[in-house]
Amino acid sequence: MRRSIKSLLLVGLGVLLAFPVFSMTYYTMVRTSTPGFCASCHEIEPAFNAWTTSTHRNNAQGLVADCMDCHLPAPHDTVDFFYNKTLHGMKDVAAHVLHGPEGYDRAENRLKAYASIKDDQCLKCHRNITNIPNNRGAMLAHRAALYPAEGESRKCTDCHRNLVHVDRAIYAYKQYAPPYRATGLTTLGVPGAL
Repeated sequence: MRRSIKSLLLVGLGVLLAFPVFSMTYYTMVRTSTPGFCASCHEIEPAFNAWTTSTHRNNAQGLVADCMDCHLPAPHDTVDFFYNKTLHGMKDVAAHVLHGPEGYDRAENRLKAYASIKDDQCLKCHRNITNIPNNRGAMLAHRAALYPAEGESRKCTDCHRNLVHVDRAIYAYKQYAPPYRATGLTTLGVPGAL
């Protein structure tokens, strides 16, 4: 009887200690996953400003894809999310402390981001890209990217490099813009690309 009471007390104490620690960790993760928090670093502020004028924030559908949606794994993938978020945070703080805002090469970091963004992160929101009845070219291009022939694999960011972190003077509302043409392959020197 005494042993079971001692075990129950230890479990109760564990729960009492674990709950605040978990709550603080979760609260910290939520608070540091906002675009406003990302923009609090001088190095990230230009990327934040470019995002605010992009269609990932301003669009006719009213949807918003924030920093975490593209740059981190999905939060339901808890271990991978926490690991990558912590790794990105430590890397950014170390770069800020060691090199300062002057040492931040935006073009180089943009290329690293393109390399690290996985198609799954794009496909979380863009799920119906193989059925675009009013744009056959885009539909076929997306099918070729999702189901590539041998040796012809592409990532979403290979074609779509000019959507989000591009400096614009005004908001880029797509309903007022000419039809979108993916320019990424042209800049990569792929022959026959649009």
